[in-house]
Amino acid sequence: MTGSGSVGGERKSGSAWAPLRHRTFRTLWTAQLGSNVGTWMQTVGAQWMLVRQPHAAALTSAVQAASLLPVLFLSLPGGVLADVVNRKTMLVWLAASMAAVCGALTALTSAGLATPAVLLALTFLLGCGQALMNPAWQAIQPELVPREEIPAASALGSLNVNAARAVGPAVAGLLIAVAGTRVVFGINALSFVGICFAVATWRRQSTTVGEAEHMRPALAAGTRYVRAAPGVRRILLRAALFVVPASALWGLLPVVARVRLGLGSGGYGLLLGALGVGAVAGAAFMKPATAALGRNRLLALSSLVFAAGGAAAVWLTQPLAVAVVLVPTGVGWLWALSTFNTALQLTLPAWVRARGLAVYLIVFMGGQGVGSLLWGAVAAWLTPTGGVVIASALLALTTATLASWPLPASLGTLDREVVAPWPEPSLVLDPDPDDGPVVVEVVYLLDGEREPAFLEAMTAVERSRRRTGALRWTLLRDSEDVSRWVEVFEVASWSEHLRQHTSRTTGADAEAMRTAADLSRTPPQVRHLVPARTPTPVVASMVAE
Repeated sequence: MTGSGSVGGERKSGSAWAPLRHRTFRTLWTAQLGSNVGTWMQTVGAQWMLVRQPHAAALTSAVQAASLLPVLFLSLPGGVLADVVNRKTMLVWLAASMAAVCGALTALTSAGLATPAVLLALTFLLGCGQALMNPAWQAIQPELVPREEIPAASALGSLNVNAARAVGPAVAGLLIAVAGTRVVFGINALSFVGICFAVATWRRQSTTVGEAEHMRPALAAGTRYVRAAPGVRRILLRAALFVVPASALWGLLPVVARVRLGLGSGGYGLLLGALGVGAVAGAAFMKPATAALGRNRLLALSSLVFAAGGAAAVWLTQPLAVAVVLVPTGVGWLWALSTFNTALQLTLPAWVRARGLAVYLIVFMGGQGVGSLLWGAVAAWLTPTGGVVIASALLALTTATLASWPLPASLGTLDREVVAPWPEPSLVLDPDPDDGPVVVEVVYLLDGEREPAFLEAMTAVERSRRRTGALRWTLLRDSEDVSRWVEVFEVASWSEHLRQHTSRTTGADAEAMRTAADLSRTPPQVRHLVPARTPTPVVASMVAE
């Protein structure tokens, strides 16, 4: 989840806390904080129920895996739903469903029926709900804060999660010791009820442009966008290289706390609280750190700090020393997460934002779930300490790849607002929305000296066409008239091509197309070729796009 707010009447502010001035942002952020506290309390309760079981390292890692692995197969459908249905309604129903699952777990625990299998199964169901909810929750953020406040809102979203980590585990440890795990499970159920009420009070403005997409083509459009967006793919790669080794500390810390440090549930909660305190402190310095170092250096620093902190935490034997070390480790975690989230929020256009964020969640949370299972197996083979140390060394090695695979330098500089630069096609035929495939030809006439610049410009045009719907794209040259160049791309249906006209082309896409068009001696001429259904000619009239 991330924070959210309202944009009306606010002016640009350099404050890291500026999004909290928006009433809706503040309301949802507070409700999210309560839900995140409840989720962390539940996580501690579930792990502590299993920590005394045989094969405790594998079982406690399985709790984290059960909550995170559903993103691998549900996050992208959740992102599609969030882009094609009302996000407010979707969030209310999902929060209500998760409250019901938490209520069932509370009842079963009170009746003594929460076996490890039942616990993991219900944790898995909660993970399914989170996998469906998270893309929608993250996608509403840019609806509700000005674009210049997105980095601050993203940092506040990460702060929310980590502030909850500072409070939830410590409170859970005390409550478990006094009243048992059923109490923390019940509090988590109530926290989702709070989400329902908070979202229901949000007066959302309509953001729909044209007819809503159908699920199957919307799913294809989302995955196609990611494939054709090198900047998005690079962010996903960096997230995976960070989270798989970083997940070892989260999955194995409860076993380290009990076996190596001899702590009870309260002590384990305090260790998680130290990580959360570090994250809260990191949020306060996120903006100046980014300004001073840049995103790539900040990501390198945060990764190395987390790696060193994780290794030190499992080697030390004094609980106080471990808690002190975990504070800067929490700073590193917050800075890395905020960097990834801000990068995606600034890169993705509104029409595909939830789907793009869903892919990110698949990579990040799915990677954390897979990593938890992996490092649980390593810990069972060696020791929990050995597993975390190996993971920390791997994280340091992956950080070195930032020199070759940095985050895109263009982050935040491209215009991602949706525009409609093309005129409506003027056609002889009237294709049905589902008619397809549709082939579009764009003819350019070039002077020889402009060819190198044109070829460079068409690289950006190709990426734009593929991101917005093109299944295939090619650039051809007329062998009889060497000044004549023909761009040809195929779209799945007429409705898909109309979405290129009305709701998928961003300001950056339009600029790329203008750059190429300006190199032509005459305005580019466009033809739309549709499937032959009648003897009527299928060639559309010439219209510049």
